[in-house]
Amino acid sequence: MSDSLAQLASFLARAERLLDRLEPLLPTAAAAPDWSAAHAFRWRGAHGSGYLQAIRRLPQIRLADLRDIDEQKARLDNNTRQFIAGLPANNVLLTGARGSGKSSLIKALLNEYAPQGLRVIEVEKDELTDLPQIVELLEDRPERFIIFCDDLSFESGDARYKALKVVLDGSFAAAPENVLIYATSNRRHLMPEYFAENLESRRVGEEIHPGEAIEEKISLSERFGLWISFYPFDQEAYLDIVAHWLRSFGCRPDEIAGTERAALNWAVERGSRSGRVAWQFARDWAGRQRSGADVPPNRTADSRRRSRHRQ
Repeated sequence: MSDSLAQLASFLARAERLLDRLEPLLPTAAAAPDWSAAHAFRWRGAHGSGYLQAIRRLPQIRLADLRDIDEQKARLDNNTRQFIAGLPANNVLLTGARGSGKSSLIKALLNEYAPQGLRVIEVEKDELTDLPQIVELLEDRPERFIIFCDDLSFESGDARYKALKVVLDGSFAAAPENVLIYATSNRRHLMPEYFAENLESRRVGEEIHPGEAIEEKISLSERFGLWISFYPFDQEAYLDIVAHWLRSFGCRPDEIAGTERAALNWAVERGSRSGRVAWQFARDWAGRQRSGADVPPNRTADSRRRSRHRQ
């Protein structure tokens, strides 16, 4: 064997050993999950790859359990039914007050329409760069998939929002017709807004044109075809939600009638009259009643101050 051939053989042998060492570090294609195992899945990213993990235990919340958000519920329900039927439907951004039922509404829709082929894929914000890979796993399936991003927001300079923009409406490759994105956020435009950015606005004739920084932030939320806003509950709505959950926990009407003051004190303690706070109060109150515990549900800040003053 000539020297050149020997050198080539040695080089190829070293290259093969190097590839053997690098192969475990290379991203692998995502494995197809067992679609019959669950109606909801969670994306688990790992080393540039990832997989769909089945969520076998789901909250048993129903659409009827979500009170005093009838308009929001009807709009999202209509959009979801269109999607399941193969009709045109929009990606959805649900924004507004915390604890007002945004994520619970999506869970209730899954429980309602899973028998008709609806599935939910939960994706954390940190995994948004994997969206193209996730969509590729879903596009040939017969089911209808909602990619769910909960409590979504970005800081200035966060590049992950660009991956979401591309999947929503920013690529030459059309999104598959069996995939929609539903996201919840406390921010309407998903990114922080600063006063200084308003100074970039300019007047053209009688029109006001936002600056580039504001335009960039609006460009992401604009890609959601449907915006649904949620608002804080007033006292009447809050107490109605409390009563509903107490009934669901088996409390009698006379028991429920006597809980209003305690429920309002509970809301004052937490600084919020939200659906989540109402549900938490109902669980606490019903649980203590069933256990026979003679413990006050909570004390307001005023009562604590009076107690310290007496001491």
